[in-house]
Amino acid sequence: MEEKRILITLTPSESKRLIAKGVMNLEEVQRALKHGTIIIGLGTTNAYVAEAILDALPDTETRTVDKPRYAAGVITDKGTCIVPKEERVKDVIIEDGKISGMGIEKAIEGLSAEDVFIKGANALDSNGTAGILLAHPAGGTIGAALGTVMARGANFIIPVGIEKTIPYPIVDAARQVGKERFYKSLGRPVGLIPVHGKVITEVEALKLLGASSACPISAGGIDGGEGSVVLCAKGSTQQMDELMQIISQIKGEAATKVVNVDCEE
Repeated sequence: MEEKRILITLTPSESKRLIAKGVMNLEEVQRALKHGTIIIGLGTTNAYVAEAILDALPDTETRTVDKPRYAAGVITDKGTCIVPKEERVKDVIIEDGKISGMGIEKAIEGLSAEDVFIKGANALDSNGTAGILLAHPAGGTIGAALGTVMARGANFIIPVGIEKTIPYPIVDAARQVGKERFYKSLGRPVGLIPVHGKVITEVEALKLLGASSACPISAGGIDGGEGSVVLCAKGSTQQMDELMQIISQIKGEAATKVVNVDCEE
């Protein structure tokens, strides 16, 4: 039977919502949601992931995440900035299907190969390598977590939108930068760390939500469509009807905002 094609255009915030739905369908996330630990680090895409996972908890309560405060480092029109610690909310941590009150440092210490660590990225290259900007002198959350995550083989999931794709190898870019290497900067000077895990973009999310295949065909936009991505998804008539219904529910997602940011060193 011939596959059907659908054309999808998503703004950055709509992409974040789609990616979050895709992450929820990952086998390792579903497994850890029942028996295990899920750490959802701060980040604008992760705010959507946190909402999706919280909504899947056993009770019927619908939970929302304070998205403007669920961030640490952000890129705004001012440059590379941070959300001050006093403005941030706590990282969401799920343990055996319940919200945990433990701090992220303790949760990281207890990670096992069956657990899940979710951290978004600031860049993605054509090799599928993701990169995270480092404004903290010791590398922040990823600097503290990466050794433990990789040493123990925890499931490292990296939700990141295609809008963050750069036409340059991240490993090479990381060698060029560092907080103390910049003469001047618009925003805070940063380093860049390449990270390797299961990258979930809009493409992977579409497949996790029923498409047999998907690919990006364009990006960018104007008049509110800045940062958009245009995708083609393929599948059976039923798959494409169901997927388009999901997309229709996502369309109109409000633009992601942040609270007052600090862009000065």
